[in-house]
Amino acid sequence: MTRLSRDDVIKAVDRADDVTIAQIIGTGATVEELAEAQAWLANDEPMINDLRPLAQGRVRELVDILSELEEVDDEEGPASPGSASAVS
Repeated sequence: MTRLSRDDVIKAVDRADDVTIAQIIGTGATVEELAEAQAWLANDEPMINDLRPLAQGRVRELVDILSELEEVDDEEGPASPGSASAVS
């Protein structure tokens, strides 16, 4: 289990900015822990049904960081077709 690299975070969280990437790497988490945090965010019900304990430690930190990122995305909403952010 190796710690996350910048490339690992970019592959897993494509919309992350430099600050968020640094926060994620700063947790000291592994690729597996990031995947677990993403699984919790995607749908926690199956994980609870498997009697897994709620996210703790580094996974909990990652869940918090990623959920903040999702909140920002939700607030911004989809880009309108004519906006600069809609252009690739």
